[in-house]
Order: sequence, then C-alpha cells, then structure tokens
Amino acid sequence: MESIYYVLCWHCHRRCKHCYEDRFRPYIRDELDTVVSEAVNNYPRIIANLPERMTYLAEDENSNAEPAAYIEKTGKIILSGGDVLTEPVRESVLYPVLEALQRKYQDNGGIKVVVQTTGDLLTPNIIEELLSRNVWSISVSGMDDFHVGMEGDKKNVLAEKIMKMLQHAGVKHADGERDERALERGPIFSMFGASEDSWIGKLWPRGRAWENGLSQATINDNFCDAWSGGLNFLQHGYAGSEVSIDPSGDVFPCCIKTAHPLGNLTEEPLIKILDDLAGIPAIEAINAGRPERMGLTHGWSEEKFIQESKTKTPKGGDYSNLCIGCDKFHVEVLGTMLDERRRERRAQRMGVLVSNG
Repeated sequence: MESIYYVLCWHCHRRCKHCYEDRFRPYIRDELDTVVSEAVNNYPRIIANLPERMTYLAEDENSNAEPAAYIEKTGKIILSGGDVLTEPVRESVLYPVLEALQRKYQDNGGIKVVVQTTGDLLTPNIIEELLSRNVWSISVSGMDDFHVGMEGDKKNVLAEKIMKMLQHAGVKHADGERDERALERGPIFSMFGASEDSWIGKLWPRGRAWENGLSQATINDNFCDAWSGGLNFLQHGYAGSEVSIDPSGDVFPCCIKTAHPLGNLTEEPLIKILDDLAGIPAIEAINAGRPERMGLTHGWSEEKFIQESKTKTPKGGDYSNLCIGCDKFHVEVLGTMLDERRRERRAQRMGVLVSNG
C-alpha cells in the first residue's frame, strides 16, 4: 500500500475552529487517561493487522516499455493526531509505535514513517528523538491563519524558526507533495496549512469546520476524487492507495471519514477487509471517486444522490456537497451492509479457529 494515515490519539493541545474532527482537543485528568489508554491498548493489535509488506507498484517513469513497466516502491505510514508531540502522547504512544513499525518492516521491504504535527511543539531534542527512531519525514501542518497564534506574519516567524531547527539537524526540505512522494531517502520535512488551494481545500463538511460554518465547498467539490479521498483506496498493491485509521482501529476509505467504518483493525487484517469489500458496487464507486454512483443498485439514482446531498448548515444556510449524500447513504443503506460483512468475516474467523482447535 502506498500510504496509511493513522490517527494515533484524539488528544491535541489545540481546539482549532477549522478542524475536521471535534474529538481533536485538549483532554485533562480522567478524560486524558481514557484517550491515551485507548491508543496504548489498541496500537499493538492495529500494527499486527497492517499489511505484512508496506510496498506498492508504481509505473517506472524511466521505462519506455509497452505495456508500462512497474517498479516496487516503499510505502509510508503517516502518524498523526490531534498532535502526537504532546507529552502524554509522545512518550507513551508515538515513540513505542515508531519502534514497533520499524521492527515489523525493517526486514520486509522497509517503511517510510511520517510524523505529522502542528509544529509549535517541535524542539531540537524532539527532532533528534524522532530521527533516532528512523522517522523519514516530519510534516508540519499548522502553518495557516486558522491556528491561534499563527495569524498573518506570525506563522512565517514560526516557520522560519522550525526550518532552521530541522535543517540544523540535517533534515532536507521537500518542495511540495509531488517531490515528497518521489523521494525515497530521508530525513525530509514539509510545511503546509489549510487554505483554499491546498490540503483540505475549501474545508471538509466535518467537525468544528462544519459547526462553525466554515466549509465553502459546493456540489462541484468532489473530495472523494482526490488523494486522501476515497480514490483508489482498494488498489492496495499500487500507487495511489491510502486508507485512514482511527485510534479505535476503525478504518475508513478517506481521511474525511465516511459515516461508517469499513471494519476494525483490532479484529482483523486490513488487506482482508479491503479484499472482502472489493466488488461491492457502492464501495467500488468510492474507489472510483464517483460517490454519486454509490446507490445505483439500491434505488438511489445519481439524481437522488445529488438531491440527498443538499442540507442546511448549522447556521441555517443552504449547502450542498457530495459528502452529505455519502453520509446519508451510509446511514440509510451501506452501514448495515458493512456491519453484515463484518459479522460474516468474524463468523468465518471463528469457524476457522474452531476447526483448528
């Protein structure tokens, strides 16, 4: 698989108004213990159920062969939050996960691990601790006006400070996503933030971004048909494949997250989930980046899906986006189907265990 986006823990030191997930926030006392314990208890089983080999096939750009020649490349796992550099998460979750991933893949094709952070928690000591655990890329994602304390020129001042720290540690700057995906050797770093032109674009209709009326997406903004959307998520052996994992182990076809998970990695291997769901028309529509076709075999024409994609914002305004239709279809139809497939896979596993017992 080319990429896995693994949210380690819900804890964050910020409560950004544009965040796509309202569970990303500061936690204290018992609540903090609960979210950190969830991450600590689940990561060993999640890692055990990740693909045995994190590699994928990509077209060889230096070959003129017909049909196209393919070469094997090393995939990446992005470790994110929240913010994984907060002290409770960094020591008890992030560092053990980094070490566990290296053990799993070091003799089996390797792994490129990305640590994503808002950036303001980075220090020279933390950078060295990350590099000592073979982190391939440090991704600084908080360089935007939405983050408190980053408005205007403030983010430029912090960005310059972070760049100096990283470069002093020997970390090279990757110039944009295209260059980062092409680079095989690290360590590297990238810096970006939420804007209308990059990352989450016009803001996904999710979390606090939705609650605060910040999403400017329209029916023409198809988040599914893009990297980190559902596009090609089933093609786990090839370039372009990515899934998203929550701290609970729930797995989704996109970082935006559908209204219902595909399955759960504390129970079963990721590849078995994907292969079991391949061929289901609604799932294949997500894989093709065509969510409006999800319901064609269930009485949902494209016209009906577009109609179901209309809603009112929390502030009372008219709003229309394909993610809204996707959510409704999951709630009314697909969620039940996914649960049934999950029960069938569980029964099959139990049957195998019984027969082998």
